[in-house]
Amino acid sequence: MAVSAADRQRDALRLRERAEARRVRCLAGLNDVDQAKFGQFFTPEAAAALIAALPRLPLSGRLRVLDPGAGTGALAAALAARVLGECLEIDLEIVAVEIDAAVAKALAETLADITQTFDRYGLRVTTGVVVGDFIDLSTGLLDRHPSVDEPFDIVIMNPPYRKLASSSAQRKALLQQGVECPNLYAAFLALGTVALSSDGQLVAITPRSFANGPYFAQFRRFMLDMVALDHIHIFESRSTVFSETGVLQENIIFAATRGRKGEDVVLTVSHGHKDPASVRVVPYSAVVNSGDVHRFIRIPAGDDDTTIAELMTSMPASCSDLGVQVSTGRVVDFRSRTSLVPADRDRAVPLVYPGNLRSGVVEWPRDIRKAQGFLVTEPADEKLLLPPGNYVLVKRFSAKEERRRVVAAVWLAEQSADPVAFENHVNVLHVRGAGLDLPLALGLSYWLNSSVVDTYFRTFSGHTQVNAGDLRTLRFPSVAQLRALGADRSVLLPDQAELDAIVNKVVTARGIAA
Repeated sequence: MAVSAADRQRDALRLRERAEARRVRCLAGLNDVDQAKFGQFFTPEAAAALIAALPRLPLSGRLRVLDPGAGTGALAAALAARVLGECLEIDLEIVAVEIDAAVAKALAETLADITQTFDRYGLRVTTGVVVGDFIDLSTGLLDRHPSVDEPFDIVIMNPPYRKLASSSAQRKALLQQGVECPNLYAAFLALGTVALSSDGQLVAITPRSFANGPYFAQFRRFMLDMVALDHIHIFESRSTVFSETGVLQENIIFAATRGRKGEDVVLTVSHGHKDPASVRVVPYSAVVNSGDVHRFIRIPAGDDDTTIAELMTSMPASCSDLGVQVSTGRVVDFRSRTSLVPADRDRAVPLVYPGNLRSGVVEWPRDIRKAQGFLVTEPADEKLLLPPGNYVLVKRFSAKEERRRVVAAVWLAEQSADPVAFENHVNVLHVRGAGLDLPLALGLSYWLNSSVVDTYFRTFSGHTQVNAGDLRTLRFPSVAQLRALGADRSVLLPDQAELDAIVNKVVTARGIAA
């Protein structure tokens, strides 16, 4: 009897649905201890289909696939369903690695389901389940399994999310492989990249946090030296993909090819994993700038973001060029409890918290339920203070619902003739441990609070933290331009429209409209 494309598409959908039923059943049986231990977040059916849609598939031939941290096999099922539904004549070989022996039973059921479904259409499938830790198997901490030795055409993954202790055997083993991985998902990505054949493709859903910052710098260099990004999908919502597990994490899906030269990158954006996506194509340089020693991965969601990225790249100065240093505040309040006193206590100097930053200036003291005086009680306390002066402060953390990601304000020398203490949750811009001249301080604050900087920061940062390293690598106008921004102006930050109009005069002078 002839087989129609509709038959294959129907069975492809049913294959995915059965895999989803196993996922839901298995998720309900997980206990919190094991889930935290293994970093387990199983992939919902719609997200799995979205991930499986990214790799390039041949019309025929053999395709060797690795799914490390496979869970119940949602990704393997989604990829197999795509082969079936698109009527491709591909011989599949699927190797799935899962650390949890109980979950591996459901995984084996999914792989057997794939085989039985493909048998109806005369398609060859070879499957294998490896029960063990993918990192240990790949780094030699466990004997390598024969099925993971041969390179793979596709590595598709939803890796576990958990930190790796710097003293752990796994982290040390990864260092011996030439890569520094601060957490499990970075380790899986690095080892998945190594497992690829030439022109093989890595497809993954991960937190966006690896895209920028010093924490992942060595890992980014390792991965981007081996693969070029082909496709990035971002979600406007933080909460939809893994909502069943209460995860509020900005995730991305990306595809990359080993040994490929960076060309265009396809960018897609959807609200959640079940929503339609917008599509655009940008040059590789808009995502990974060859001149960026930090190898930040910028993800411009629209044409305006690309324009902003080009504008920022054109700015002439970094903090170092400006002669400005960035440090985190020196006072860790729980370590200095005996020094924390009310602001009006005799001999106390000002202590500034993120909650004191308001409308471009520092309101001190302010009713924030914090002791805002710092009393020097021993000689070591003197080292926690900065001399009187003008300082630019930037919140290190912003709330998820906060309108701005970058929030800056100026502490004015005139606010106190005494030294000042800054709490550890603010970044401090200073000149060799002393204050800035007022026009430069105001100009820096205007620039950091502009929509230009906020939009740019969002193109490469997937979290609400603003690190000192982020500020050090940010681009700025020249010293003269910044002083011109801050000259003869009110100390209070203008409203956003007025501020952006002022800043726009600087950036349009460089030939690009903000």
